[in-house]
Amino acid sequence: MKNSNVTIRDAKAGDVATVIRLDEIHTGLAKPDYWQEMFTAYVTEDHFGRYFLIAEAGGQMAGFIVGEIRTWEFGSPPCGWVFAVNVSPEIREGGIGSALLDAICQRFAGCGVETVRTMVSREDTLNLSFFRSQGMTAGPYMELEKAVASDTGPQ
Repeated sequence: MKNSNVTIRDAKAGDVATVIRLDEIHTGLAKPDYWQEMFTAYVTEDHFGRYFLIAEAGGQMAGFIVGEIRTWEFGSPPCGWVFAVNVSPEIREGGIGSALLDAICQRFAGCGVETVRTMVSREDTLNLSFFRSQGMTAGPYMELEKAVASDTGPQ
C-alpha cells in the first residue's frame, strides 16, 4: 500500500538525533559522530550536489536518504550516488523508500545527471531487494577491495 501522506523535504540540523536513532535501529550501531559529520557536510555547509532528504508521515520522520553527485571517477561521467537510505521499520513497504529515491533522483536529474548508482552488501537483503525493486541492476563497474591493516607496503 502506498502512503500518499508523505512529505519529502531537505534535512534540517534538528533532524540529526532522529536520524541517529533510526540508523541505530537498522544497523544495530550507534554512530553519532558519523551522522554529525554528515549533517555538517550535507546540511549546514554549502553542499551543491549533495542531498540529505527527510520523509515525513503524520508529522513524524519516517525515513531519510543521502546521496551526492560524483564526477569523473575512473572516467565515469557525472552520476548520482545514494549511500544511505532508511525507513522506519513500522512503516516499511508503504512507498516511503520509493518516494525518497524518486525525490533524490529528481534532484540529480535537475543537475543534468542521467544515472544513479549505489553499493550494497550481498548480505544486505533488505536494501538489495529494495534497490532491485526500483529498477536498479548491476552496473558496468566492479567494486574491488584490499585489507590494509596487514599490508606493510612495498619493501
